[in-house]
Amino acid sequence: MPILAIIISSVIFFGSLILIFSEKINRSIVAIAGSVLMIGVGKIMGFYSEEAAIEAIDFNTLGLLMGMMILVAMLEPTGFFEYLAVLAARASQGKPIRLFLLLGGITTVLSMFLDNVTTIVLIAPVTILISEIIGVSALPYLVAEALLSNTGGVATLVGDPPNVLIASAAGLSFNDFLVYSMPIVLVALAGATFLLQALFKKELSKRPRRSKAVMKLNPAETLNHPENARRVLIVLGGATLFFFVHHFLHIEPSFVALSAASVALIWVQPDIHEILKKVEWSILLFFGSLFVMVGGLEHSGVLEIVVTLFQNADGMSPVLFGILMIWIVAALSAVVDNVPITIALIPVIKGLGETGMDISPLWWALAFGAGFGGSGTIIGSSANIIVATLSEKTRTPITSALWLKRGLPVMLVTCAIASILYALVYRWL
Repeated sequence: MPILAIIISSVIFFGSLILIFSEKINRSIVAIAGSVLMIGVGKIMGFYSEEAAIEAIDFNTLGLLMGMMILVAMLEPTGFFEYLAVLAARASQGKPIRLFLLLGGITTVLSMFLDNVTTIVLIAPVTILISEIIGVSALPYLVAEALLSNTGGVATLVGDPPNVLIASAAGLSFNDFLVYSMPIVLVALAGATFLLQALFKKELSKRPRRSKAVMKLNPAETLNHPENARRVLIVLGGATLFFFVHHFLHIEPSFVALSAASVALIWVQPDIHEILKKVEWSILLFFGSLFVMVGGLEHSGVLEIVVTLFQNADGMSPVLFGILMIWIVAALSAVVDNVPITIALIPVIKGLGETGMDISPLWWALAFGAGFGGSGTIIGSSANIIVATLSEKTRTPITSALWLKRGLPVMLVTCAIASILYALVYRWL
């Protein structure tokens, strides 16, 4: 029975991943169906139950994501993000390289506090509009925004879904990411930006046809509800301050995010039905279902086998083991969404910790690999897919082949930088 349970639970999990990867069916539907099948088979075979499935769900992660989604849903209709993009366009004075750096910088900063998908959905359409106004191709700006959002999101606890998952599992605080992750990410960002400028040198050297037209844009006109924007930003700023001290107050980041969302809802009093429509319920269901499936893998004994396999590498240097994990996770994240990869590896790392291995550095290796690996292919992250889809409305759509020529080098460079710095600071991680 144990062998059969291991085989069937593995088939359910990896079969679901293949369907998610194929994108022929909505990934949330696949994940929900997979989780229901895992529970059903587990009950029949005696290795899983509804109670165990509920225990496998990380509600701290779901709460943090939901709270931030509500805050973003309230800020989006105010026009604040368009306001930032137009300010950047005016500051660039229509010069392509300057516009490239400004839009990339805004995207990077936003991606440290908002999830990458939200950042790209808000910034990319405005980028296309600005490109059309000054008469340049939107391609280099869109690709750079996706890649820099993938890279920048690794810097903070709330910047990337894998970080949220890792922080909840490992008990890492917001400040831990600022101390251990952000310095490495900043160096990786510098390397990625420099490389992107070189890769898009030809496009960025072209003289805009209407460079002065951008100066006619009025940032104030993009703000639909300035008072609401001010209120939500104040609440978001307060939440960020609590993220800094939540570890000392012994409260979870999810409590901070949901409390901030509650305060913002009471203060702004928006149409609650419209706000709830904008919450990405499908993403929350996707995460919850993945937790249930991975819980099934754990109870069937699959993850125990994986832990044993990793233990067989005990003769390998711990530093080399961590670097190897960065590259393996990055490679997997380039072809499969980094969220299921992260959820699947978290209990494996925990299992290694139970054997006596020092797993603190491995959490950071997992974060770097999952975050930077998504840049490698056009399907490596949701942000990549979104900019590719939006680019179809322009004269220079982004293809898979083009992405490999631009995204893969960025993935390799950022992972190489992370590996070198990881080796140098390993003893402090």
